[in-house]
Amino acid sequence: MNTPLIVSFTLCILLGSGSALAEHPVRDRDPVAMVTIPEGRFIRGSGMEAGRADERPRRTIYLEAFMIDKYEVSNAQYLTFIAATGHKEPFNVYGTGSLFDMKDIGNVPVVQVTWHDAADYCQWVGKRLPTEAEWEKAARGTDGRAYPWGDKAPSSRHVNYNRDWVELGTLLPVGSLPDGASPYGVHDMSGNAREWVQDWYAKEYYRMAPDQNPKGPETGLLKVIRGGSWHSFASDIRAAARGKGGFALKTHGTGFRCARDVSVTPRPIKRDER
Repeated sequence: MNTPLIVSFTLCILLGSGSALAEHPVRDRDPVAMVTIPEGRFIRGSGMEAGRADERPRRTIYLEAFMIDKYEVSNAQYLTFIAATGHKEPFNVYGTGSLFDMKDIGNVPVVQVTWHDAADYCQWVGKRLPTEAEWEKAARGTDGRAYPWGDKAPSSRHVNYNRDWVELGTLLPVGSLPDGASPYGVHDMSGNAREWVQDWYAKEYYRMAPDQNPKGPETGLLKVIRGGSWHSFASDIRAAARGKGGFALKTHGTGFRCARDVSVTPRPIKRDER
């Protein structure tokens, strides 16, 4: 199994002690690889014969280029943030005591985080939460496929889902299932941990949203959660499936990943395009 090497807990604690971490560039706080999603159009949502009402209509949406984390934010990364900032530690879903004392969970996605926890982490590393539209494009590419890997039915080779909680071993280390990666090479967009995104949730938003760079409703009561978790059924790990929850919600299956804007250099206009 090839999983990405994320900073160890020892490194987390060393970097987080005192004020030394504040002197490091922001990029050093979050070494996870990012994937550039090119500008252009993609198919968002589901048609009338598939999906749920809040996934309709199926539309073509244009997005500017952006970057998104290749993997979900891990426990090791998040504990670096806690050690440096004093942010409240998540509830330990694996037993008693502190997450800092747990072994073999460094590369496992962090869970039991609220929307604000996720947003605060992303801001601390100089990033932001992805918009719902960005998340969906990164998950399914441009062709409207059902799952990140295509239209083939999900299997344990592609995705960690439809399981009961058994503490250690329920959540897989990030990047454990490369066959389930999206067309852009973004991992774990289905199953394992659900992911907070930036947008407020509105059932009818897909009908009202602009077709360029939609950023969600201006206000709301619930935040959007995407991707399904280790406990989700196949219908909830589809790339178009929309979840939601109060921004103070914390569960054993909800984590996040970060995104950021890309400065795109305009390409020269060819003579025949003028």
